[in-house]
Amino acid sequence: MARLRLSELHSLLPGREDLRTLKRAPRRDLTAGLTVAIVALPLALGFGISSGLGAEAGLVTAIVAGALAAVFGGSNLQVSGPTGAMTVVLVPIMATHGAGGVLTVGLLAGVLLLLLAVARAGRYMRYVPTPVVEGFTLGIAGVIALQQVPAALGVATPEGEKVSVVAAKAVADFAGHPAWQSIAIAAGVAALMLLGARWRPSIPFSLVAVALATLVSHFAQLPVARIGALPNGLPAPSLDFLDLSALGALAPSAVAVAALAALESLLSATVADAMSVNERHDPDRELFGQGLANLVTPLFGGVPATAAIARTAVNVRAGAKSRLASFTHAMALAVIVFAAAPLVATIPIAALAGVLLATAVRMVEAGSVRALLRSTRRDALVLVLTAAATLILDLVTAVILGLVVAGALALRAIAKAAKVEEVPLDHADHAAEERALLDEHIVAFRLDGPLVFAAAHQFLLELSEVAEVRVVILRLSRVSAIDATGALVLRDAIERLEHRGITVLVSGIKPGHEKVFDELGVADRLRAEGRVFPDTPHAIDFAHALLTSGEESAKQ
Repeated sequence: MARLRLSELHSLLPGREDLRTLKRAPRRDLTAGLTVAIVALPLALGFGISSGLGAEAGLVTAIVAGALAAVFGGSNLQVSGPTGAMTVVLVPIMATHGAGGVLTVGLLAGVLLLLLAVARAGRYMRYVPTPVVEGFTLGIAGVIALQQVPAALGVATPEGEKVSVVAAKAVADFAGHPAWQSIAIAAGVAALMLLGARWRPSIPFSLVAVALATLVSHFAQLPVARIGALPNGLPAPSLDFLDLSALGALAPSAVAVAALAALESLLSATVADAMSVNERHDPDRELFGQGLANLVTPLFGGVPATAAIARTAVNVRAGAKSRLASFTHAMALAVIVFAAAPLVATIPIAALAGVLLATAVRMVEAGSVRALLRSTRRDALVLVLTAAATLILDLVTAVILGLVVAGALALRAIAKAAKVEEVPLDHADHAAEERALLDEHIVAFRLDGPLVFAAAHQFLLELSEVAEVRVVILRLSRVSAIDATGALVLRDAIERLEHRGITVLVSGIKPGHEKVFDELGVADRLRAEGRVFPDTPHAIDFAHALLTSGEESAKQ
């Protein structure tokens, strides 16, 4: 057992296959990595500022988490760093617990992700319904846009946890002292990014727009807030932020951050697989890589990280073939921190707000949203509910709510699909004088579909209405799935029928369902009395013999 555990842990670590993939196309990987770094720079700065920890924290996250996830993650093409979705979760943590709370949450989330990886939980993330994913993506886009309102208006960020309230206060502050320079910069950057992406998708217009905004604001001496001084290197690792007494209060937030990191990372890895040829990510190893990245990044002052779908897509489109590309992206950003910190310090904050506003717009796949809204009322309801909950409540609550509603609606559909159908008996092997006896005293029911808790009540109602028969044959060969509730309800229906003097026979129990029946004692007594049969003809023969013997006993 210990050897097996060590083997499982070893499978989460980099291996020889990773080294072989580095040799596929190193030049293309280096080029792709530099391209992604250019795109990631303004995003890292912007998300760092939006989280409340500052631009430096965003860069640290992109470098440290980007490098660790590239080496230890489960995808050859994934790019990790600070993201808008994570920022949405971090803002209220920052408002309540401060920078130390955010770093502690990141550390705890890293531990939780590592535990999920060891528990092999990655495979279960694929069951998140598409409407929930699209709904929270739509909601995240709205939250990110609202978060940028103060910076785009050039006012100090008001206090508050709800982004809608903070945005409204920022608008009120702006109305009292209007200044249009920041709005012009933010709107210009966003417009250039959105229009440029349609004109020349291969050009990194985010960096071009930020560079132009920086030059214009500098030479025109515009009175706008700027990033400010950045350190010429990474800070030394430290655990000074850790407050052991606050771990209990921060645990729920850590669970939320870990859940979001897992969901977004595995979703991004799936997108990368779909965009490439012959690439398949390892979900458990991806959780391990993200866990390690989030465990180490807070030591350097970085915010919690996750895989970034937009940067991963850029990486794939740029021709990346291995994890060398994403590692190069992290190293290129490190060079920028060491060599170009004075230049980065002059970037207007409003320009980064424009970058994130454009990013929020591009996050929304309008075609996909329209398709889901038109597909079924169930999908439309889940999408709208998840998006609205993200804006009104918080991201994790929205995802949980979306999953619960989607699950309830899916179970409702399952319950409607499951049915109990009375079927005619096969009389091929019975003489004409026997058919009347069979038709008069025996009825067979075929149970179709899943016999689970969502549909079990329906079975109980229909079987309880059986009357004026002496034998009931329950045909279970078409039961596709069964759970404990379904099995117990079936046992209850059998006992009710027998209490009314009706003999119950069961046929066609699938091998995979026998364990549920046996564990819950559904068929033990019936099997002991010889009333469980492999198929319906054998059950009919038994019923005929039972009725015939009963008739003879009555005559005597």
